[in-house]
Amino acid sequence: MALDVEWVRARLPGRRIDWHASLESTMRDASILAAAGCAAGTAVVAEEQTAGVGRYQRPWHSEPGLGLYVSIVLRPSLEPDALPLITLALGLAAVDAIRTAAGIVCDLRWPNDVLLNDRKCAGILSGLDGDAVIAGIGINVNHETFRPELSGIATSLRIARGGTLQSRERLLAELLPAVDSCVAILHQQGEQAILDMFAEKSSYVRGRRVQVDRGDSVVEGYTAGLTPAGFLIVRDDYGRDNVIIAGGVRPCS
Repeated sequence: MALDVEWVRARLPGRRIDWHASLESTMRDASILAAAGCAAGTAVVAEEQTAGVGRYQRPWHSEPGLGLYVSIVLRPSLEPDALPLITLALGLAAVDAIRTAAGIVCDLRWPNDVLLNDRKCAGILSGLDGDAVIAGIGINVNHETFRPELSGIATSLRIARGGTLQSRERLLAELLPAVDSCVAILHQQGEQAILDMFAEKSSYVRGRRVQVDRGDSVVEGYTAGLTPAGFLIVRDDYGRDNVIIAGGVRPCS
């Protein structure tokens, strides 16, 4: 069943929400709207994405009618180097929206993964686009199964709720204001407020043994907090602190 966008619009009056049956990428359309001068908070939602991407341009599986695939135009009064902190704020917003709409408490894996039982249920992608930030959020909502290559690492809200169908409309209606709120906290209360909130909601920030694939090297050790810029610190077995700016963080078995 298609998402009832009018239901959402009625609950968020004054906000532009563009809905599409199919798009290559919601981020691409949101970028076009941002360049045309659309208002902050404008959202692009699609039933499916045919060319959705995650971090490092990896494909994001966007099965029609089952997930929530949305990109939001933000215009924060922040310096460009605040983008990592905006990504953390978006993760917090997703966790808050999922808890309110579905009654599920999620974990956060630095920098942009939302987890349920150590499996990914949502991902965040943010990027600078002129004077705007395009925030892409994909949430697995009513998936009952996944392709074989994803079955061991992905889950959905429906699976977590024992097969009960979840409302994508309510989730979207909670998500958009949550994004506004978390970005406002970053702007008004500063970086430390978001760092503290993320550390509280994430089991990966401190004391978690992880392996980080940085492409040309692998770091293994225990997480030891976040830098003021929002990057992860991993203390290796030689006692050296490694600042992880980019890389895939995975728990050690």
